[in-house]
Amino acid sequence: MCFRETGSAAPGGSVSNGLLDSCAAEWQWWHVRKDTGGGGPRTMAAAHDLEIEEDVNLNMETEMKEELEEEKMREGRADKDPFKPRKVHRIVSKWMLPEPVRRTYLERANCLPPPLFIIFISIAELAVFIYYAVWKPQKQWITLDTGILESPFIYRPEKREEAWRFISYMLVHAGVQHILGNLIMQLGLGIPLEMVHKGLRVGLVYLAGVIAGSLASSIFDPLKSLVGASGGVYALMGGYFMNVLVNFQEMIPAFGVVRLLIIVVIIVSDMGFALYRRFFVPANGSPVSFAAHIAGGFAGMSIGYTVFSCFDQALLKDPRFWTAIAAYLAFVLFAVFFNIFLSPAN
Repeated sequence: MCFRETGSAAPGGSVSNGLLDSCAAEWQWWHVRKDTGGGGPRTMAAAHDLEIEEDVNLNMETEMKEELEEEKMREGRADKDPFKPRKVHRIVSKWMLPEPVRRTYLERANCLPPPLFIIFISIAELAVFIYYAVWKPQKQWITLDTGILESPFIYRPEKREEAWRFISYMLVHAGVQHILGNLIMQLGLGIPLEMVHKGLRVGLVYLAGVIAGSLASSIFDPLKSLVGASGGVYALMGGYFMNVLVNFQEMIPAFGVVRLLIIVVIIVSDMGFALYRRFFVPANGSPVSFAAHIAGGFAGMSIGYTVFSCFDQALLKDPRFWTAIAAYLAFVLFAVFFNIFLSPAN
């Protein structure tokens, strides 16, 4: 490295001390410059790495901005889409689902198909009530008596061989309070449930409660007639009630208490009306069984709970569902046997 010329050589042909010192200093300076990246290969590699890192960061920022913009666009389209009202679905998810599955519901939530089952059943029940209250005028609207007893829909012990009555009784109601109470409960609870679980599952729970109600009435109150959709309504409430209890910590505790209180108030008021119709009806009236309320509630707490707790799972692969179905079918078989061989109505 040191090729510069300095003064004359020392005697004997040796290089002067000054030249040696100069060369040593320059050599040391070159190594320091090389080690610290002063224009050497390490400096170029570091600069290259820095440029790559800056490019990666810039690309990541750009991608994040694009994703945020796409998310905002999707939310904007969802808010404008009449079939996907996000705000409604958020409220429904908080009331109907535990926290772990709400995100899944919101990602695929839509109103297609709409909750047709509950709406159709409610319209049918209202139409039958209007028919018997207006087309077949009664003495009063508050309580329909003799008119509905002649209906081909009502369950009557002496006509148990007409098997459709075990289901069609849900279309007939005993009065204004009866029809209004059932419509309010099944629309207020049934529509959100059907938005989440769709009509097939909600229909399964509802009809399981209706059938359980008429069969239980034929066993525990075998000489009384039966009207009203309370068996189906109580099945929906029973399934929802169990779902809230099991997932209470996840389904917003504050709302959970309110919901439980609302369900209790509704059940107490409706059971009060049913007990009045059964035990305190006037002598010229027609007492109606209340066993369907209890049986519908049990159907909901068994079949309804397993159905409503399997939102993001395959229902047919859940052993709880088949256990509930097996218990339900055992009850149905016993009720059929009782009605054929043991019923006092025979």
